[in-house]
Amino acid sequence: MLKRLAAGLFAGAALTAVALPASAAVDNDLPIRWNTGGAVWSTDQAAINTFLKTGEITDRGLASGISRSGWTAKEIRTGFNKTYSVDLVGVSRFLYSDAGVKFLKNQTRSYFPYWTLSTYAVQGLRSAIIADARDGQISSAGILAALPTDFRLADTCNTYDGKQNVCAEGKCVGEAQCTSLLSWYVFLPACIQANQVADAAAAIRTTSAPAPVQEPVRGLW
Repeated sequence: MLKRLAAGLFAGAALTAVALPASAAVDNDLPIRWNTGGAVWSTDQAAINTFLKTGEITDRGLASGISRSGWTAKEIRTGFNKTYSVDLVGVSRFLYSDAGVKFLKNQTRSYFPYWTLSTYAVQGLRSAIIADARDGQISSAGILAALPTDFRLADTCNTYDGKQNVCAEGKCVGEAQCTSLLSWYVFLPACIQANQVADAAAAIRTTSAPAPVQEPVRGLW
């Protein structure tokens, strides 16, 4: 029974990773479109890869994001490259549970697909996390690279404020660390690891439970 459940969840996760609107069926090349504080700038994946591999910052949007992140460039690079061991089925169980959907909604407060905004934000972020988790490892860099379409950080429409409250409450220090996009990315994989659901019984409990307590979060660095 448990094997059939695991297989079903795995299949559902795989389908959802591609079951997005046609506008999202493209290779993501602009994982961060900064649209906050009157500034509009797009940072492409190549610039992010260069920074993560060499430490060189070649993009002004990325430079600005780092300066407003609450961390040094070295800390951001270290945090993005750190990997966390996960179980794909356990991650899927969490992300498809009621608590997981609530988590994803909170985590896409102002960061979502460029064209559809919050309409497919849950599906978009969930598909990226699951895609990165398929090899049993996740990281900030991996999740960002797996986004199914361009994502925007928005302070616009009198609805979004450009803040991304980090998932590990009490672990950030100061406004920038607790609300900036790059800091949010640094914390995200550790929170996923901490909240993955280990067994079928736990999955049932999680479905009817309130949002999971985020502490303890293991090894952000």
